[in-house]
Amino acid sequence: MTKDRRTKVFFDGGCRPNPGPIEVAAVVRGQVFIRDDLGHGGNGDAEWMALLHGLEVAQKLGLADFEMVGDSLPVIERANGVVRCRFGAELAHYARFSELCDVGRPARIRWIKRNQNLAGIALAARHER
Repeated sequence: MTKDRRTKVFFDGGCRPNPGPIEVAAVVRGQVFIRDDLGHGGNGDAEWMALLHGLEVAQKLGLADFEMVGDSLPVIERANGVVRCRFGAELAHYARFSELCDVGRPARIRWIKRNQNLAGIALAARHER
């Protein structure tokens, strides 16, 4: 008997330089979804946009039972309601997150180490070192 497992949606975002052009990635079942048309901002904005992008991808794929997995502890704590959002951009990102959750909420949002984040690995592969 096989145990059903939740689909993992890996998300990560960044900008080079910081602040700078934002790029985000989501990885679902080995498929990479990247956006780099999100304007300029800082790493915090990029991480929020990555969470939003991953949630949008999960919804477009019609995933019913999924979890979001990322390496930005501040964003994950705020999305989970552990820490309150206090400032303009953060509040706006959280409001958009709440709107998307009305359509389809992840079963869980959890933190992983950066070197385990498939979305971060996909973003890093786009840049020479």
